[in-house]
Amino acid sequence: MKMITKRGIFLWILCALFLAGLIFMTCSLVGNGSEWVMKSYNRHVYRDGQLIAAGQIKDRDGTVLVETKDSQRAYNESKKTRIANLHAVGDKRGFIATGVQSVFESELVGYNILFGVYEIERYSRGNDMELTIDAEINELAYDALDGYKGTVAVANYKTGDIVCMVSSPSYDVNDVPKNLETSEKYSGAYINRFLTGLYTPGSTFKLVTAICAIENMGESVLDRTWTCDRVLKVDDVEEDNIICNARHGEVTFEEALAKSCNSAFAQIAIELGPEKLRATVEKLGLDSTVSVSGKITSSKGRFYLESGDPDTTVGWTGIGQGKTLLCPAAMMRLMCAIANDGKAVSLNLVNDLSNQAGKKLGISFKADETQLISSETAAVMKQLMRNNVTEQYGDSKYKGLSLCAKSGTAQVDKVDEHNTALFVGFSDDPEHPYAFIVIAEKGNSGSRTAGPMANRVLQEVFSQDN
Repeated sequence: MKMITKRGIFLWILCALFLAGLIFMTCSLVGNGSEWVMKSYNRHVYRDGQLIAAGQIKDRDGTVLVETKDSQRAYNESKKTRIANLHAVGDKRGFIATGVQSVFESELVGYNILFGVYEIERYSRGNDMELTIDAEINELAYDALDGYKGTVAVANYKTGDIVCMVSSPSYDVNDVPKNLETSEKYSGAYINRFLTGLYTPGSTFKLVTAICAIENMGESVLDRTWTCDRVLKVDDVEEDNIICNARHGEVTFEEALAKSCNSAFAQIAIELGPEKLRATVEKLGLDSTVSVSGKITSSKGRFYLESGDPDTTVGWTGIGQGKTLLCPAAMMRLMCAIANDGKAVSLNLVNDLSNQAGKKLGISFKADETQLISSETAAVMKQLMRNNVTEQYGDSKYKGLSLCAKSGTAQVDKVDEHNTALFVGFSDDPEHPYAFIVIAEKGNSGSRTAGPMANRVLQEVFSQDN
């Protein structure tokens, strides 16, 4: 009798262990199934390290950017299209880690927990993906960069859909240069500079300092004035002097931003202090990652200002010439928020997926809005940025765009020609709700180099809307 009891207990233990193992395997399959399927040694999906089973990737107008043909990934027949859209799509071997072909590989091959890779078995390829970008606009934007390393991006600030996203340098995936990894010309070619680049913001950071001032000093700051004698002596060390681009004399807050007065904004930053500036940077998410379509993650910005830092450090930081490094994606997200009554929508690159039977899968990659700043602060900033264009840059240079913008010339070293040119902003037009960022490395002048690039791209975006 005792023997039967012991055997019964042993069998119950075996059953419990079997059940526990079954639960563990099921949970592992649910949690890691797609990762297991997407291993490079799975010959249903990969060949010679290249993804071969994914469906088509198309732009918003249906232009096929890459597809599977004869068990190989075939890119668009136009060289210009391949080069301009490479960083959005991704390369054949996944070296461009932020490309949708790498990030959404399991969605593209059509894997799901119930049927595995049945789509591949049935159709020889998985799901098709429609992006939000326009291939033709990307081509024009890449041309507009005119050989400069940098990035151009445009997004709808109401929906978050990215209609333009290019990074330079790029290359032809069908004819990879032999010196791709050794030539300075192609330095950083695997990097999507919009998503993972980090840049000294230069005077575009004055928008951040302005937001901090409005929210901490109140709108009365608009009635104050500051004196600019071109050289601002912060302490007794001559090397710490903050040099302005001109002797502006007495300037209001609005004039200081339009003229990009270093002296005035350094004084404002010093008065605010490092704690408030840091709190604003954190609130705006400029030192955090930005999520695109829920799965693509940008680089984190870097902000080094700390409590107790000397005034000269605070002053230089307040005008964007400290150690601060910002990611273009985070900066454009801020532009979207200013344009959209303070609400930042989540940036999106993927419109939808469909299976080979033509059925839309209705997969949404959008997240909720985030209130970065108050609607009152957004309204003030919009007015100030519009004034920058009408009073400083020239509205006639951006005809029909109703542009609100800020330029920046970030000093990288002591040679002017090595300065980074930046131009950020948005269109204050409900029919054309677009925010943008343009960065041209070694472009020297934000308004003279990056500004015309932005105009050229936005004019094309507007024309395609009409």
